[in-house]
Amino acid sequence: MSMAASIHHLTEPAIRCAIGALHLPAGSRGLDAGCGVGDHALWLAEAVSPDGHVTGIDISRDCLHRAQAISSGAHIENQLTLLRGDMNRLPFVDSAFDWAWCADALWIGPKSLGFPAERPWPVLNELARVVKPGGVLALLFWSNQLLLPGHPLLEGRLDATRAANYPYTEDSAPEIHIMRTLGWLRDAGLEKPKALTLVADAQAPLGEIDRDALAASFQMIWGRAQSELTADDWEEFQRLCQPESPDFILNLPDYYAFITYTLFYGHVPDLR
Repeated sequence: MSMAASIHHLTEPAIRCAIGALHLPAGSRGLDAGCGVGDHALWLAEAVSPDGHVTGIDISRDCLHRAQAISSGAHIENQLTLLRGDMNRLPFVDSAFDWAWCADALWIGPKSLGFPAERPWPVLNELARVVKPGGVLALLFWSNQLLLPGHPLLEGRLDATRAANYPYTEDSAPEIHIMRTLGWLRDAGLEKPKALTLVADAQAPLGEIDRDALAASFQMIWGRAQSELTADDWEEFQRLCQPESPDFILNLPDYYAFITYTLFYGHVPDLR
């Protein structure tokens, strides 16, 4: 199982709640922009079944191969189409979809480092272009976490590193931070922008997949922070977050942690 699929297993309840909050009409046709390994596209297709359809688009061939395998295994080939493409230049006519979804894909950073955009508004305008008037455009982001119960000072110092907030840096404009997405939607002309935060939690005893997902999360968020920490803090992080450590925090019989996802959504204006 890929790291993305492992983490999605852990966060699936929160993501399904986010999908449910949109009240996507049964039988509607939607776009999953930046669909990655395809889990969200599958859950979106289930939400609009039996007559709905989801088109997933991603720039990564490897992700699309994994997404195709997930689609085939779920036997929903007729409800899901997967295409390679760039969300900056969507290969669809205007108003092609009833709604659009973009989850953990519109992170703002240098294109030279693989980020889709350096400013969110051109991508949002492109997403809004392919959604019918009155349709919903939704962005979902992993927005926070508490993963080291009993170690709030260490976790706070880890979270304060540039590595943990990448690609946001001291030089980044405040308005491009993901928690300003309501403003992104408003500036892109979407109506009635709203936000909702949902929680995915993990509690001992942990299954193998959840343990793998949490261990991967430790490294994904904080694994590059060594240069920004004291030697003692880095040693403590390694002691608590390495599976081979005798003090691996996931071995605690009372372990509890959570991850939050924040959903931002608005409606494409109907100018008739």
